[in-house]
Amino acid sequence: MRNFKQLFTRYIHNVIIAVEAILANKMKSLLTALGIMFGVAAVISMLAIGTGAQQEVLEQIRLVGVNNIIVTPSDLAVDGSSSGESRFSPGLTLLDAEAIESSIPSVSRVSPVISLNYHAVLDGRSYPVSLDGVSSDYFDLLNINLVDGKIFNEEQSEGGFPVCVIGDNIRNRFFSTEDPIGKYIKAGDTWLKVVGLIERRDFTASASDELGISSTDNKIFVPVKTMLMRFRDRSRIDSEVLESIARGGGSDSGNNNGVTTAEDQLDKIVVQVDETEHLSVTADIIQRLLLRRHSEIYDFEVTVPELLLKQQQRTNDIFNIVLGAIASISLIVGGIGIMNIMLASVWERIREIGTRQAIGASRKDIIVQFLSESTLISVTGGMIGIVLGIILAQLIETMAEIQTIVTLFSVVIAFGVSATVGIVFGYIPAKRAANQDPVESLRH
Repeated sequence: MRNFKQLFTRYIHNVIIAVEAILANKMKSLLTALGIMFGVAAVISMLAIGTGAQQEVLEQIRLVGVNNIIVTPSDLAVDGSSSGESRFSPGLTLLDAEAIESSIPSVSRVSPVISLNYHAVLDGRSYPVSLDGVSSDYFDLLNINLVDGKIFNEEQSEGGFPVCVIGDNIRNRFFSTEDPIGKYIKAGDTWLKVVGLIERRDFTASASDELGISSTDNKIFVPVKTMLMRFRDRSRIDSEVLESIARGGGSDSGNNNGVTTAEDQLDKIVVQVDETEHLSVTADIIQRLLLRRHSEIYDFEVTVPELLLKQQQRTNDIFNIVLGAIASISLIVGGIGIMNIMLASVWERIREIGTRQAIGASRKDIIVQFLSESTLISVTGGMIGIVLGIILAQLIETMAEIQTIVTLFSVVIAFGVSATVGIVFGYIPAKRAANQDPVESLRH
């Protein structure tokens, strides 16, 4: 126990000498620590960008729904057959959604989506809204939760009842001082009874409708058959389409290749698959099914958002590794700077080393002294670097509008690496100082 106390006291004495040496050369110590400071700041800020990007992708996956496939109309219809005969496609219709749900075993839920722009009106106040016709499964497909009321039931959906579920902004605009459930709101020429209220749903700026992600705050949801019966059914074939078919070609998109397409009844079909491993196969089956129903005309697109997002996540992971590697180089450069300055310091203080050895300091004492100096400089630089890294991450988020998340893991890693750099790169100068001959050091 006594020997341990003596060793501990001796070690503390050597550390105190190292601290005094650092304080005696404040400017040199600061310059030595700069490389570590900026290296740690770079590592933390780069990892914060990477973590933010990963969180954004995970949030998009949550918003888009698990195991979903999105079918949308294509702007340009293409004849997928080898024959040159004229062909007609009815476009994306409600019957397509019903065929997908009834014909493919791996499909668990399907919701058609029709979106129209209207003005909601109540008590002389008007507000632009997106009126969406959907099935009751739509809310489960996209993880949309209600804060009050309920979703329209099967009877209301099949009968085309004038009922609706409203977003948070609609509630704040028209029902800020009262409970909206059971009240009526007018869209177009139709009065709709409010049966449910959706919770406020924030989404990232990069989330796009291609992935099936959009804000629900300015939306009014009605049953899809209510939309078709009481508002607009775009699938009705008029005289212009009939004349185009009779001429043997042409379409609304301007094709003259014998392909004719009616206006799409639906804006989207959201399909949920029972298992993730069935996503690709089911998407392929859906494409073939729709091709047969659309006379071999490619006037639709089948997208698997989760696969796209996972590919994006893999790309982000690679990008994060590259950013982390580049930032780590700064730490290595900082360590080399510590070693160079500490080596120069050994030659500057060679008489001090000789004096300490002459009065009884061992080689281990000299090593502890110089190693403590380099470690303290590195650790102090690392602590300052952590603060700078957090500030830099916040600046990046504010100025570049990129989500950044500083995690405890990144702080611990950056600090641990900075301390390790101080020990590794400080050992060589400390070893050289300890190997100095006392007599030669005193003569220097």
